[in-house]
Amino acid sequence: MSQSLRESIMQQVKDAMKAGDKPRVSALRLMQAAIKDKDIASRTDGRNEGVSDADLLDLFTKMVKQRRESVELYEKGNRPELAAQEKAEIAVIEEFMPKQLSEDETRAAIEAVMKEIGATSIKDMGKVMAELKTRYAGQIDFAKAGGLAKSLLG
Repeated sequence: MSQSLRESIMQQVKDAMKAGDKPRVSALRLMQAAIKDKDIASRTDGRNEGVSDADLLDLFTKMVKQRRESVELYEKGNRPELAAQEKAEIAVIEEFMPKQLSEDETRAAIEAVMKEIGATSIKDMGKVMAELKTRYAGQIDFAKAGGLAKSLLG
């Protein structure tokens, strides 16, 4: 059985500490803190065993998005050192995420899901998006996929 994302991150922290790679240790610890926060928040839903790897991929996607927005702001504010730090964190987070699907691959995935569940109109948008999130967590930019699905269903 393969390692869970949690185990993999814990191992990476140990390896980075041994190697003396402080920026990497810092980024990995940020990820661990976010996971812990997500676990604590999930307890209110009665899930005491922690969140799934799929939920963690969703969390990592949000973390990357936040950092990309920060990079943009730092570059506009002429703060290249802060932008570089954010980019380094993005690189570390993305190591734990599956490869992102291209626009053509995303379109094909949407079309396949639509065909499979019999989606024909915009009313089926919720079902299509829910199925995509189940199958492609962390692999698709769902903001873009939503627009694409809407155009295909409309």
